Amino acid sequence: MHLIFLNPQGNFDKNDSYWTMHPDFGGQLVYVKEIACSMAKLGHKIDIITRRFDDNNFPEFKDQFDEYDGIENLRIIRIPCGPNKFLNKELLWEYINEWTDNIIKFYEEDNSMFDFMTGHYGDGGLACAILKSKLQIGFSFTGHSLGAQKLDKLGANLGNIEQLDKKYQFTKRIMAERLAIQYSDLIFVSTSQEQTEQYTHPLYLSTTNNSNPLKFIITPPGANTNVFAPYSGNNVEEKMIIRIENIVKRDISKSREQLPFIISASRLDPKKNHIGLVKAYANNEELQSKANLLISVRGIKNAFEDYSNAYTEEKQILDEIFETINSSNLFGKIMFISINSQSELADTYRYLTARKSIFTLTALYEPFGLAPIEAMSTGLPAVVTKYGGPSEVLEENNEFYGVLVDAFDENDIAIGLLKALDNYEYFKKQGMRRVLEKYTWLVTAKMYLKAIEGAITNIKAQKIVIDDYFINPDNSTVDDEIIKVQYK
Repeated sequence: MHLIFLNPQGNFDKNDSYWTMHPDFGGQLVYVKEIACSMAKLGHKIDIITRRFDDNNFPEFKDQFDEYDGIENLRIIRIPCGPNKFLNKELLWEYINEWTDNIIKFYEEDNSMFDFMTGHYGDGGLACAILKSKLQIGFSFTGHSLGAQKLDKLGANLGNIEQLDKKYQFTKRIMAERLAIQYSDLIFVSTSQEQTEQYTHPLYLSTTNNSNPLKFIITPPGANTNVFAPYSGNNVEEKMIIRIENIVKRDISKSREQLPFIISASRLDPKKNHIGLVKAYANNEELQSKANLLISVRGIKNAFEDYSNAYTEEKQILDEIFETINSSNLFGKIMFISINSQSELADTYRYLTARKSIFTLTALYEPFGLAPIEAMSTGLPAVVTKYGGPSEVLEENNEFYGVLVDAFDENDIAIGLLKALDNYEYFKKQGMRRVLEKYTWLVTAKMYLKAIEGAITNIKAQKIVIDDYFINPDNSTVDDEIIKVQYK
């Protein structure tokens, strides 16, 4: 089959530039890259379609074509739309229709056409819906996380909805998600909880009816077990060992240098709840006596000296963290490291595994949680929020493969971290076994392909009504009454 992945935001290149450094370069890029590469290895022709522009701040995305070294049958194709510069995802909506026209033009000139589309996030899903209306080619939608849940987490109401909408473009995002849900032939979700919690939100319920039942496929993502291989004594880059150990000497008191670490490797985002983790650590003397705390802050050389290059939201989080460091005198117990690629992250995990360290993700809500799976694959026991998909990953039939904690309860976080440290070998073996049995990208790719092959045979011509805003943005406005009713 010839399959395409539609990703107008984020952007892809062979070096995985900016991953975790920028809000638009998050986990969905890892997800798409790994499934696409696995499908290509199985012999399918795969195109990852993203946006082309020539911006000095993002020079990696100016060429039309790119590839991943060693992966045959896969192209990264960049299609232009809008101004010739990088745009945050919130500013892309009015250019999606232009982007789809340019995609059609590209394939006409390429003298080829694809068999099926996969759309990721609301903008990729919207692009698929528009292309289906023009080409009658089927598509799947993978929402990753939906806008309505983020609105709820931000405490949306009629008093603040206008401000939130201006910043995050929720009206356009949710309308795009509704269109993607309504006209998709398949919806891929990572867990049954994602299906029942996200897609049953009142803002999405009217997208389905008896004549248009949604077809959900539960396909959990996985770890690249070649990249995130366990520690074996000589598979950590020497230069990475030297860099980590230099930072340990810089940030950690000499008497504590041999202690294990608790590592938090998610991007600095309020919903990841770094401050909850730091406060949990600060308020538990036993935890401090048993381990140091390590926080990944990509792009920041030494957070103790300067983090002025961080984004505004990141600065606010770091300000809170340093308030706790100062008030609880955590100097010499906490360190910050800039991890700039998946290979560096895997090396860091392996280095920490050799020191009997543990991984933690204390997000307020996590739709799935790929990061814990990658950490578990290397041998790090995982202590993860119980809110969202991780509750299905780390527990099944009363068997636990890691420790689940209440991310809103700092005491529960501390208890969970101590449990993992005190039962290190057990949770290390459980986590590694869980990944190998259920969470690899090859398994995920095969599940995708089986569902897509079935869907292709059942695709029917369908009249698709795309909201006029997305087709003629200069001539219309978004009808946002559905959101106003929800948050009255």
